[in-house]
Amino acid sequence: MGRLIFFLIILTFFTLSFLSEVQSTSFKIVNKCRHTIWPGLLSGATSPPLPTTGFTLKSGESRTVNIPKSWSGRLWARTLCGRGSDGKFSCVTADCGSGKVECAGGGAKPPASLAEFTLNGADGLDFYDVSLVDGYNLPMLVVAKGGTKGGCSPTGCLVDLNGGCPADLKVARGDGSGDNVACRSACEAFADPRYCCSEAYSTPDTCAPSVYSQFFKHACPRSYSYAYDDKTSTFTCASANYMIIFCPLPYTRYNYSLLLHHIYIYIYIYIYALKLFIFSIDLCKFLLADFVGPV
Repeated sequence: MGRLIFFLIILTFFTLSFLSEVQSTSFKIVNKCRHTIWPGLLSGATSPPLPTTGFTLKSGESRTVNIPKSWSGRLWARTLCGRGSDGKFSCVTADCGSGKVECAGGGAKPPASLAEFTLNGADGLDFYDVSLVDGYNLPMLVVAKGGTKGGCSPTGCLVDLNGGCPADLKVARGDGSGDNVACRSACEAFADPRYCCSEAYSTPDTCAPSVYSQFFKHACPRSYSYAYDDKTSTFTCASANYMIIFCPLPYTRYNYSLLLHHIYIYIYIYIYALKLFIFSIDLCKFLLADFVGPV
């Protein structure tokens, strides 16, 4: 009898472990930045709660969070955080407004780079993307591991956009250092329906990419750059676990002015080469006419 009870206990343990594996997805969140970050998580309105909604992650550290199988929501990282004289916790970028390390239902204040997920959606597929629609504060990469169907492609924004952010969109640290710590969306910066895809511009036919959204798209072609950027920015996978890496290596600083400088150099070289080619043709004509003589 004792052996039977022991066997049933062992069988129950393995059954529960198996069901736990089947019914949850793991998010491994990795900090490759040179500084501490504070990841935040927000569940959709009908999604089950998570074991954590925010935590501290030092440089080089990682943490795995088990996510319910049919969960939808978003994940981001806060930067330059600390406690004020009132004891409340806050961050310079992507603050969730809870006054604590745990976001407790608060979302990221723009600008913030966002990883968005809908797990176990249509046809059993996970849908995921990295969105810069609400602006940008950190490079990030999403990698699907062990998927059984769907493209399971990695996506993200691998470059540091803060240094090359257009002047109208820059967010400075606010301590007098002049350091740019985030890059706003045109919607947040100007509150213009054309950039927000709202009011008369609330459909894919009426809301087109702007020069500002194309700044994000050119630098990060796999990320959402504005509301109707679905075709090149949404990815699918099934039965996968996910790794979300902040400041993935190697990443580079995107310098818009330097890019223009390089374009000007290429144009100058092209024009110079064209002039040299035309001169060579004229010289050949002159030499040929001198050799052959007038016709």
